[in-house]
Amino acid sequence: MKIIDRSGVYYETDDRLDKFFKDVYSFESTRACMKVLTSPFVSRAAGIALDSSASAAFIESFADKYDIDLFDFEDREYSSFNDFFIRRFKKGRRLIDDREETLVCPCDGCVTAYSIAKSDMFVIKNTVYSVKSLLRDKKLADKYSGGTAIIVRLTAADPHRYVFPCGGIKSHERKISGQLSVTRPVISEFEPVFKENAREYCMIRNPLLGDIVMMEVGSMGAGRIRNFEDGAARIQKGGEKGVFDFGGSTIVLLTQSGKVQVCDDLLGNTRRGLETKLRMGDVIAEAIR
Repeated sequence: MKIIDRSGVYYETDDRLDKFFKDVYSFESTRACMKVLTSPFVSRAAGIALDSSASAAFIESFADKYDIDLFDFEDREYSSFNDFFIRRFKKGRRLIDDREETLVCPCDGCVTAYSIAKSDMFVIKNTVYSVKSLLRDKKLADKYSGGTAIIVRLTAADPHRYVFPCGGIKSHERKISGQLSVTRPVISEFEPVFKENAREYCMIRNPLLGDIVMMEVGSMGAGRIRNFEDGAARIQKGGEKGVFDFGGSTIVLLTQSGKVQVCDDLLGNTRRGLETKLRMGDVIAEAIR
């Protein structure tokens, strides 16, 4: 997929990397090799290395490669690469839309939106998903028939720290074990990564927006999803929910039919095969009065 922002500016994408993954996943033998590389054991080993103080030496070159503006983030020494990867924004560098009727983007990332059919199916890059297979809970899945699935893909350049997209009462976190396949859009042509990868989710009950599912999906090199509050709790829009350790990762939001209207530009761009580049706190949907 290509990337566009809300002002109509297109961003360069790494087509070479997409081509590499497409070639790898086109053959059964190389897909088998990727199964090994995307196992939780490999990600845990990588996580140990990237938690070490020696890994901090890679921060400067990584920031240069991905053109990361360090002015946006806290001015401090980072103890490791992972410490940098989950960096916080300076106060005021990301503004959370605070209107009660809005649902906001939980992090910086590339956003797509898909309609969920009455049969609870939705399609990403020719791969069919069911909400039931995603949640492993048929009763809960039935709530989202006819709603919308909003996918927020964090790129390597994005800080892997995320917030609640609305206020309300959150449920306990449900954890589902699985692989840690790459979550780039091209991979969805070959594997149903969102229902096979390790993931965690909770439901947020909001009086205006309905019941929102917020799911964090692990990815290659990002085996650790760290949510700060496992149990049920009252939460505020923009409050920190958690972090992903190193690797590209994804957040999935599910909305109920008749409760919110997802922004037209997100739906239109998705139909055109485009991801929309958003910042943490940008509006992605509004309550239907």
